[in-house]
Amino acid sequence: MKIVVLSDTHLPKRKKGLPARFLEELQDSHMILHAGDWQTIDVYKELQSYARVEGVYGNVDDQEIIELLPFKKMVEVCGFNIGITHGHGKGKTTEKRAIEAFKGEKVDCIIFGHSHIPVNRYEGEILIFNPGSPTVKRRQKQYSFGMFSISDKIAAELIYFDEE
Repeated sequence: MKIVVLSDTHLPKRKKGLPARFLEELQDSHMILHAGDWQTIDVYKELQSYARVEGVYGNVDDQEIIELLPFKKMVEVCGFNIGITHGHGKGKTTEKRAIEAFKGEKVDCIIFGHSHIPVNRYEGEILIFNPGSPTVKRRQKQYSFGMFSISDKIAAELIYFDEE
């Protein structure tokens, strides 16, 4: 199963649309996971035209997104529990807030955003993953998003690109 993972699209405020490099990967995806800061419902609707979409709201999302999506969400995929949260809040780092959001829950992977800083690492048995942003790279050298391939394990990859 191919899952495309993204966060912090900030559309249409920061960019006019999703980049071609990202859209290529949606063509044969089975699911799309978004870790918040969509900006408007239009991004959600566009992604739905490619595959099933699961996600959470972020700190800059409009009321329509906030009413549609939760602050954090657990998605079961092929027997794996994937936790999704944006990671915004006060105190601690974004990553630590994301991990704390699922404390005490059986989770195999935690996806978060907010910082726009890509992360692909394990903390113990838990995959900690931030896809960065395909539209707003901030101080990163490249734009990014993630890809999961799920079979008997979650294989996670960060995809970096220069195209705006």
